[in-house]
Amino acid sequence: MEVVSENRCFGGVQTVYRHRSEVCGVDMTFAVFLPPHAEDGPVPCLWYLSGLTCTHENAMTKAGLQAHAAEHGMALVFPDTSPRGADVADDEAYDLGQGAGFYVNATKAPWNSHFRMYDYIVRELRDLLVEKLPLTDRHGITGHSMGGHGALTIALRNPDRYQSVSAFAPIANPTQSDWGRKQLSAYLGDDESSWADYDATILLKERGWDGDILIDQGADDQFIDLLRPQALAEVLTETRQPAVIRMQEGYDHSYFFVSTFGGDHVAWHAERLNGHARHKLNGHKLNGHKTNGKDG
Repeated sequence: MEVVSENRCFGGVQTVYRHRSEVCGVDMTFAVFLPPHAEDGPVPCLWYLSGLTCTHENAMTKAGLQAHAAEHGMALVFPDTSPRGADVADDEAYDLGQGAGFYVNATKAPWNSHFRMYDYIVRELRDLLVEKLPLTDRHGITGHSMGGHGALTIALRNPDRYQSVSAFAPIANPTQSDWGRKQLSAYLGDDESSWADYDATILLKERGWDGDILIDQGADDQFIDLLRPQALAEVLTETRQPAVIRMQEGYDHSYFFVSTFGGDHVAWHAERLNGHARHKLNGHKLNGHKTNGKDG
């Protein structure tokens, strides 16, 4: 792990690393925030998966999560959204190729040579960080938009590796959305049966989740029709899955939305990763913002 940059941050350290990924076949860049508590021993870890066009840097600098993580004694990991480089396949469209890995293991050429973001996040990068940094084996995962899709699908498929999950405006039902069908077809081929492993709505219905889930969605999100939160809400109701979905009045799809409610998500994960009693968010006033959501 080569250190690219290192900065003191809220009593902890924000570091950007580069390493050679055997899974993706290229050098990958990622960021880690270690709270001051890590100086005394291993701490739990929250993974943040970013959305389309983002790198490790967007959420690291815009989401404002470090102050909350420092308060709760929790590490943050900000991976990149795809492999990158001159030899890595790409597309002219912003929503396919570099910056748009969709957290899948591609099986179709030319993407299958490098685009294995699912294995990279779940196995390679996690195992590397647990070995090299003062992290416990208690991990939570969250993300925004494409990253929310990644967080939900990865957690639902790996309950042994993640003890908590939340999402900001996730692409909730990609097999039925233009933000999904295009990418899943390109990366996995036209056999739609292979797409189900990367659709949170389908996975939740088939597998469930042993715990509760927090989802925030902006009511004024300009991409809400592509995100399909209603499909996920229907399955939550049908399966009686414990969850909190908050429709946040006046908020769009931007990092202003993420940073406004980021503190709630960090606290949510901290409680579950530290084994504290769980509280209901519905009807409470959090971070000075009255929630409009209802338990799903």
